[in-house]
Amino acid sequence: MAFQIFAIILALGLLIFLAYRGYPVIIVAPAVTLLAVLLSGGHLLPSYTEVYMTHAAHYVKSFFPIFLLGAIFGKVMEMTGAASSIAQTIVKSLGSKRAILSVVLACSVLTYGGVSLFVVAFAVYPFAAAIFKEADIPKRLIPGAIALGAFTYTMDALPGTPQIQNIIPTNYFGTDTYAAPLVGIIGSIIVFTGGMLWLEYRRRQALAKGEGYGSGHKNEPENDDQANMPNFWLSILPLIVVITLNYLFSRGAISAKHWYDSGDLKEIFHIADVSTLVSSWSLIVALTLGILTAMLIKVRRMKTRLSAGLTTAAMGALLAIFNTASEVGFGNVVKTLPGFSAIQNHIFHASSNPLISEAVSVNILSGITGSASGGLSIALEVMSHQYLQVANSLGISPELLHRIASMASGGMDTLPHNGAVITLLAITGLTHRQSYKDIFAITVLKTATVFLIAFGSSLFI
Repeated sequence: MAFQIFAIILALGLLIFLAYRGYPVIIVAPAVTLLAVLLSGGHLLPSYTEVYMTHAAHYVKSFFPIFLLGAIFGKVMEMTGAASSIAQTIVKSLGSKRAILSVVLACSVLTYGGVSLFVVAFAVYPFAAAIFKEADIPKRLIPGAIALGAFTYTMDALPGTPQIQNIIPTNYFGTDTYAAPLVGIIGSIIVFTGGMLWLEYRRRQALAKGEGYGSGHKNEPENDDQANMPNFWLSILPLIVVITLNYLFSRGAISAKHWYDSGDLKEIFHIADVSTLVSSWSLIVALTLGILTAMLIKVRRMKTRLSAGLTTAAMGALLAIFNTASEVGFGNVVKTLPGFSAIQNHIFHASSNPLISEAVSVNILSGITGSASGGLSIALEVMSHQYLQVANSLGISPELLHRIASMASGGMDTLPHNGAVITLLAITGLTHRQSYKDIFAITVLKTATVFLIAFGSSLFI
C-alpha cells in the first residue's frame, strides 16, 4: 500500500512541477495519470478512455458555456473600453491618498460583475501604476492590491458572484450562486479588512524607509487612449445587467426552474431535478444579455474588432476549460487507485466536522494544482457525496457546504505556481521576489478566514 500511495504522490508532484515549468496541462495530466495507474498495477487503456476521458468530457459538458460566455463578456468589456473606464473612474474618484483602496475596489467591481480575473488585471494595471506613482507608493505593492480585489472575496465568497469558482459547487450540492449569503458576506468583510490592513501596513513600512514608486521598472503602461473610453455609467450597465438578471433567474419570480415543464424535462431530457441546472441556466442567459449590452456601448468599434475578439475569447475559454477538465480527469482516475483510499481517509477524517474536512481537502488540492477551479472540481468529484451524506446526518445545509468549498478554493490556490499569479506578475513587470510576499500574505489570510468561518458556522449548527 505504501508504494501505491507513493505512486499517487509522485504523479501529483510531477503534475505540479511540469505545470510550473510551463508544460501544457492538457498533455501532462493524462501522462502522469497513466504513470500513476501503471505504478499502481491498474489497467491503462480502460482507465484512460472510460474514466479519464469520460469525466473530463462531463466537466466540459457542464461548464463550457460558462467558460466561453465569461471569456466573451470579459473580452467585449475590454474591447469597448468599458472595463478600463470603470477602473479609471474608481481610481481617480478616490484619488492618490486612497490609492490602494481604489485599486482594490476597481478590481472588486469588475470581478463581481463577471469580468474574468485576467481581463481585470490587464484593465486595472495602467491606472494602478499611474495612481501609485502619483502617491509615490512602491510599485511592488500593486500585485497585492489587484490580488486582494480580484482573487479573493469577489471570486468565491460574495453571494451571486458569477465567477466559475462559485458555479462549480452548484452541480454537486443542488444549490445556487447565492448559497449561504450571510456566511459569504462575513467572510468577505474579514478578508477585505485584513487585506487592506496588511497592504496599508506595508505602505507605511515603505514610507518609513523612504521607499517610493521607484524607477527603471519594466512594463510601464502608456495611458494614451483614455479619451476614447465610454462614460462610466454606460460602462457599468453590462455588469448591472449580469448581476441583476443572474439573481432574478436564480431566485426571483422569473427563476429558471419555472421556465420548462418538469414532466417534459424528466421524460425528454431525463432531468430528474431541475434545481441542479438552474444556476448554470441563469448565468448563461444573464451573461448572454450582458454581452449584448456591452457590445452596444461601442457599436462601430465592435464591428471592426468583433471577429478577432471572439476568436481570442474562444481560444482562451477552450484552453482554460480543457486545462481544468484534464485535472478533473486526473482526479477521477486517481480516486479509483488502491492507494487513494488511504489518502482519502486521512483527508476526510481530518475533522469530524464536514465543513472543516471539506475546507482541508479543497485547500490542499487547489494548492497542489495551483488552480482554484481545478482543485475544487477534483475535491468535489471525489468526495462531495460523502460530505453531503455526513452534512445531512448532522443537519448541515448544503448551502454551507457550497460556500465553504467555494471560499476554500481561493485559499492556497495562489501559491507561486498559480497561473493567475504568474500572469499578474508578467503584466505588471514584477517578479516573485519583489511582490509575492504580499500575495502570499493575502493567501494565508484567505485560508485562515475559510477555517474561521467553517469553525464558526459549526457552532450554530
